[in-house]
Amino acid sequence: MSFEVGQIVAERTVHLTRESLVRYAGASGDFNPIHYRDDVAARVGLPGVLAHGMLTMGIGASVVTDAVGDPARIIDYGVRFTKPVVVDPDDGAEVRYEARVAKIDDGIARIDLTVSFDETKVLAKAQANVRIDEVAQA
Repeated sequence: MSFEVGQIVAERTVHLTRESLVRYAGASGDFNPIHYRDDVAARVGLPGVLAHGMLTMGIGASVVTDAVGDPARIIDYGVRFTKPVVVDPDDGAEVRYEARVAKIDDGIARIDLTVSFDETKVLAKAQANVRIDEVAQA
């Protein structure tokens, strides 16, 4: 695959459920009750149970990995959390990911992720620098 500035290299919509959050809590060790208990979320002023920020971020990394084919190509990856993903107990939450090439320089591409829930961006400055020199030649 060759990469060009402006090109969308990956897209994914992920359906998160309360079960997804419980599974992630078990895998990550993050058992903060705002991620699975409505009463606690309400008590601290949240609009509902929230998806773990690191889960949202981690899915973004997997979207980038799909685009470049090998996680070892990711040089760095960072995000800023801006809005929560509220996971409804019945309907869950649909989180949309779009990875676009923003810049290419010397075999390194900066991939910008747009991550949205309910038509609102939930991550800002979601960017990964990836090595593409060998990918582009394949």
